[in-house]
Amino acid sequence: MSTFAAVFAPNGKTWRGTELELGDVEVIDDVTDMMLDFAADRGSDLSLLLVEADDEWFAIVRTGDDGEEPRVYLSDARVVHDHPLASVLSDAGGLGTAAPADSAGTRPDPMPDGDGDLLTDLGMPEDELRSLSVGGGVLPGDVLAVVAERAGFGDLLDGMRL
Repeated sequence: MSTFAAVFAPNGKTWRGTELELGDVEVIDDVTDMMLDFAADRGSDLSLLLVEADDEWFAIVRTGDDGEEPRVYLSDARVVHDHPLASVLSDAGGLGTAAPADSAGTRPDPMPDGDGDLLTDLGMPEDELRSLSVGGGVLPGDVLAVVAERAGFGDLLDGMRL
């Protein structure tokens, strides 16, 4: 399974980011500790984690909203049955679990779940995020590129993905 994960935090008007290895995480605290440490090192309270796995699904995690629990958005709730990281993120976000694909492996349209409003203040309204999540022919990496561009760190993400 190929997974890309990167955390981003603003320092004034400039965003910084770094790739993260999330293969060993077992609980959300493992993830949020890395995110909060990265943000604190940059003098920020806000951090965003973008995750993309196997060109199948993506997740966005946000920390730093007045000490609240992390906010999580998952592009397809059905993947929690197949991907341990998706399961960890789903548990943390209080997301529901959708039934997995049937035995024939058919997967109708994705079933987004979570806090679709977590990026509204960064230029990505909930209805647009959900629409991109279920849009036919749109790869998860492409959605994350749009998210990053709107938030102001598109070039930084592009440089990591090369």
